[in-house]
Amino acid sequence: MRGWLYVIVDFSYGEEKIRKTLEAGVDYIQLREKDISSAEYLRRAKRLQQMVQGSDTKLIINDRLDIALLCGAHGVHLGQNDVPVREARRLLGAGKIIGATAKTAAQARQAAGDGADYLGSGAWFPTETKKDAVPMTEEVYRAILAEASIPNVAVGGIDAENGRKPLSCGASGLAISAGILKAENPAAEVRKVRELLDEFF
Repeated sequence: MRGWLYVIVDFSYGEEKIRKTLEAGVDYIQLREKDISSAEYLRRAKRLQQMVQGSDTKLIINDRLDIALLCGAHGVHLGQNDVPVREARRLLGAGKIIGATAKTAAQARQAAGDGADYLGSGAWFPTETKKDAVPMTEEVYRAILAEASIPNVAVGGIDAENGRKPLSCGASGLAISAGILKAENPAAEVRKVRELLDEFF
């Protein structure tokens, strides 16, 4: 298995940085937009879908099942307050990817049982993206991994320097946002993360 390089973006980083990140080669790119209209969210989702066409990168839409369906994304990532995984699977069918946030072993068990394809767990480190994120301990993370056999990507303040910690616990990959997009050279950061992943997979 290859370690997942999963990048979370919004268009405030700028289209050029997103494009350079994609060109460097990532496995998944998640669009996570806050405080914009549904119409604008859909416009950005369609633009990102155009950007990934012809590549191996899979487009995931955060929170919004409707946007994922309308833009033709590869899948959706659902938080605990979003449409339940079981209902999303009923709408999307077997061919689409459903990710779910799991902060506890019980949430991991529920999401896996309801048909999620992968889990995202954190926050591993302080993050500007979610200032209210609760830190995740290694003990809780290992319990989550033990409870659900589907892949789990570690999330929250991760970059090429600190990603070794969750990988050593058994993460299937790393979900990174500012750690790549805020860099002057996003492609160089992608290469660094890929080198780290290659040490484990």
